[in-house]
Amino acid sequence: MAQHDELAMFCAVAELQGFSTAARRLQVTKSAVSKAVQRLEARLETRLFHRTTRKISLTEAGEAFYRHARRALAEAAAAEDAVASLGGAPQGRIRLAAPMSFGLTVIAAHMPAFMRRYPGLSVDLQLGDRRVDIVAGGFDVAVRVGQLPDSSMVALPIGRMPAVLVAAPDYLDRHPAPTTPADLPAHECLHYSYELGAHVWQFEGPVGEEQVRLEGRYQVNSSIALRTAVLAGLGISRIPLYLVKDDLESGRLQRLLPDYRMDNSVIHAVLPERGYVPQKVRLLVKFLQTALASDQQLEETLA
Repeated sequence: MAQHDELAMFCAVAELQGFSTAARRLQVTKSAVSKAVQRLEARLETRLFHRTTRKISLTEAGEAFYRHARRALAEAAAAEDAVASLGGAPQGRIRLAAPMSFGLTVIAAHMPAFMRRYPGLSVDLQLGDRRVDIVAGGFDVAVRVGQLPDSSMVALPIGRMPAVLVAAPDYLDRHPAPTTPADLPAHECLHYSYELGAHVWQFEGPVGEEQVRLEGRYQVNSSIALRTAVLAGLGISRIPLYLVKDDLESGRLQRLLPDYRMDNSVIHAVLPERGYVPQKVRLLVKFLQTALASDQQLEETLA
């Protein structure tokens, strides 16, 4: 067990490039991490890290050792998981990251059912619109919406998010409603700033695909804040249907260009590494796939 802990500490330092950050992830002291690495280096009779006052990085020997250590930890986790699965109910803790608005409105609504189904699992749900470093944050899985940057991580599609174009009646009283996407540059368009391609809106309409590049005086890094601005009559926005379906039904917002479907964002579960996926993570991903498919069926009646 002591050698297993040393490998885990060494890998954390290598991945996070720091003893303090590794200690925080593992919830141990910096001294414990430093001593574990020193014991490894003494036993192997080689230095595993280049250390300076500003930076820590793997030596050539350290890089080779890291590849094997990471594989050994994955195999150990797989072995423990295999035995645990034979013992009945799954056990363990899942660290899950999700966007703030989607997490508050959708993920959080489904988590009580997941917790009741698997009483042996605990979940640490962290919400935030800025994309976190999954490895540095020690997350088991992250839910991400929309385009993903190129990455070596595993991204599993778990659903789709319909988007609609909306404005408040107050705004439309002051501005003629657009009849085609080409009318949008003349309007005040509001944007979600964390979305890749936030200023390029794509439509599928009567004449096929259309793409419009738009500028705007207001952008915000929260979909909830974006909805607030639209409700206040500040302008037109492309916004997830789940956030505004009640507003559309009540008349607080009006849907624009209903003959043009907007690009539906793909929802992914992103895993920190390829290869072995713990049972607890597989169960959560499968649960979210099923839950989001049910949500989407309801939303498509309005989309």
